[in-house]
Amino acid sequence: MAEATIVKPKMTEEEFLRLPDDGRKYELVDGEAKEVPAGFEHDVIVMRIGFLMYPLAQKVGFLAASSAGFRMVTGNIRSPDVSLVLRERLPEGKPTKGFMDGAPDLAIEVISPNEDWVELGRKLGEYFMSGAKEVWLVDPDGATVTVYKSLTDVQVFHAGDEITGGDLLPGFRCKVADLVALG
Repeated sequence: MAEATIVKPKMTEEEFLRLPDDGRKYELVDGEAKEVPAGFEHDVIVMRIGFLMYPLAQKVGFLAASSAGFRMVTGNIRSPDVSLVLRERLPEGKPTKGFMDGAPDLAIEVISPNEDWVELGRKLGEYFMSGAKEVWLVDPDGATVTVYKSLTDVQVFHAGDEITGGDLLPGFRCKVADLVALG
């Protein structure tokens, strides 16, 4: 006699929203709450990026931190470390109360030492399928920022290079070393 396979029911968005806050970052992936690697250094860099972008970002839209959830076309809820959503995309030009449908215009992920690269690649694909215009992968250890304008239009910026906000964040200019600085 064959063993019965127990199928775990998929978590709903409502159940995901009711998860207790245990200080960790989660995304809803394939109906399961998946922990996303982060830590103190990671969050220091995330805050630095947000701080540097905020003065210009508030002119064109809204910056969000990793607690903001974005509903991908796959049904997954993703939470980039830093998100920029242009005001023109928002109902009445204001952020929604719950999860936002679609990806942010700019999604920024800060790479952690224990990053799951397969999952990160999947996430990149979901961002673009869901409407992202750019995705930045910030690598603090390598002092690089990899800018994806699509899955095939990719440019790597190194510590001494200047990165700009382009059409999404006009006027933003910063050396990569300044984005990942910890001092």
